[in-house]
Amino acid sequence: MSSPTCLAQAKVQPAHLARKALVYIRQSSPKQVRENLGSQLNQRSLVERARELGWHPERIEVLDGDLGQSGAVSAGRQDFQALTAAVALGHVGIVLGWDVSRLARNNADWYQLLDLAALFGTLIADAEGVYDPRAYNDRLLLGLKGTMSEAELHLLRERLTAGRLARVRRGEYVQHLPTGLVRLADGRVEKDPDAQVRQALELVFAQFAELGSCQRVLRYFKQQGLLLPRRQTGGLQRGELLWRKPSAEAIYSILQNPAYAGAFVYGRRPTDPTRRRPGRRATGVVRKPLTEWACILRDRYSAYLSWEQYLANRARLADNAQRYAERCGRGVPRQGAALLQGLATCGHCGRVMKVVYKSGVRYACYGLSKAFGEPACAHLEGASVEAFVVSAFFEALQPAQLDVLGEVLSERQREHERLAQWHRQQVARAAYEAELARRRYAAVDPENRLGRVHK
Repeated sequence: MSSPTCLAQAKVQPAHLARKALVYIRQSSPKQVRENLGSQLNQRSLVERARELGWHPERIEVLDGDLGQSGAVSAGRQDFQALTAAVALGHVGIVLGWDVSRLARNNADWYQLLDLAALFGTLIADAEGVYDPRAYNDRLLLGLKGTMSEAELHLLRERLTAGRLARVRRGEYVQHLPTGLVRLADGRVEKDPDAQVRQALELVFAQFAELGSCQRVLRYFKQQGLLLPRRQTGGLQRGELLWRKPSAEAIYSILQNPAYAGAFVYGRRPTDPTRRRPGRRATGVVRKPLTEWACILRDRYSAYLSWEQYLANRARLADNAQRYAERCGRGVPRQGAALLQGLATCGHCGRVMKVVYKSGVRYACYGLSKAFGEPACAHLEGASVEAFVVSAFFEALQPAQLDVLGEVLSERQREHERLAQWHRQQVARAAYEAELARRRYAAVDPENRLGRVHK
């Protein structure tokens, strides 16, 4: 009875040996590449296997550029695509992989490779044997192995997903925390111990509650010369606290993050496979509305604001995001001589009215005209409207005018104290860093200090 080695060598013909032998090596993640070195050694041993089958060392080529890439799809796996192209050009006599899962984890890629191999007479080998895709029994066995490999990946994903969702429902799933929140050794999440970090975040929420717009909060920070904290989560500065210039994107991200309201949420930004870009894992992320979040557990973290205030901020941001001509809410006061700039709302269509400065201030609305071709909703003389609003405003305030004035003055005083404390903390931080640099400099041997001239 013939041995497996003899059967394998019997399938290898001179026409195969005249072409290249490709050894394909792959591991699914960078962690496996770093830690599971045994798998790499096993896969690289296939070079010796190719020699035993009769290939000259100069005709053996190792493809290991896909280390750290998942085999679930071919997108992003440059070496697998190069392997498929080489087979399609008739340059390959045999493809060697430790098992089917190294070559492909889905039937689409696997059967494409089998079809090309059968068409151009390329053999496929794994740790168990050599197969000819043109032979019925070999192709049947290869197809079965590919199906089992895909099913195995599906089962692994199902188990991992089930375990992750179980931890999510218990609130034990460890997520990345935004700047201003830290995870303690016992798993509890508390506010950052750095008082200046806490005050910067509290100032963002306080100013948004007063000003009502990300852009206004940004201008306030710019005018006051304030910076926003950011704790690096990767790169050379991982774990360090950096102070950066404020941006509208950073302020918007702070206001939108439910963790600052003490809530643990999951499913806020899932990945849509149809939007992923090949070779880029961080792409395809979509933002889901709050009603579609998979899990919301409140009061799990130390909070900078209440959940109700967080929802109010989201609603205000959504209102501000609408185009000025189509906004149906209260709007944000804007610059201009008109008293009701950005505040006057049309009583017919509900849109914010435009201000026209020809021949004095006038308030006009062309919402229905632009949308449906109907006549303009309204065109009002501004002076009389503003006079009526001012009169009604002071009439409403008159009973509690002194109380309101006192509250305004108190708020201004609190804001002044917050800014003064901010600048005191900046001075204290700068003094600490200067003293630390002085001590480090003094600790260095004078002979080794940079810039010293040796005679």
